[in-house]
Amino acid sequence: MKKIGIINKCAPHGNAQGRESLDLTLAMSAFNESLSVFFIDDGVYQLVANHITDGSLQKHYQPLFKMLDLYDVENIYVCEQSLLQRGIQKEALLIEATVINNAQFKKFLSLQDQLLSF
Repeated sequence: MKKIGIINKCAPHGNAQGRESLDLTLAMSAFNESLSVFFIDDGVYQLVANHITDGSLQKHYQPLFKMLDLYDVENIYVCEQSLLQRGIQKEALLIEATVINNAQFKKFLSLQDQLLSF
């Protein structure tokens, strides 16, 4: 089975990439057990709890992240440097995720057979 990595680099509002990535992750989890999800750069904002979507004209999709556990998506990685640069503490994340440094991030990405970036 191919190892597939889904990279989230975009903020949660202002575009549909975060929602599309989450939808794809949930759909692919039914067919692939070797699925890893990565959050880097502004993508880490997707995991910060209590987003306010008023005025963004977008549906609030953040509660769906809790479904990753139900779908057995266990390989969730967050870039430590991205968190630090944005002043985000691990405790502020909506779901359980493994915080990894840049070297680990690159290593885990290199282990994937296919990468999809949003």
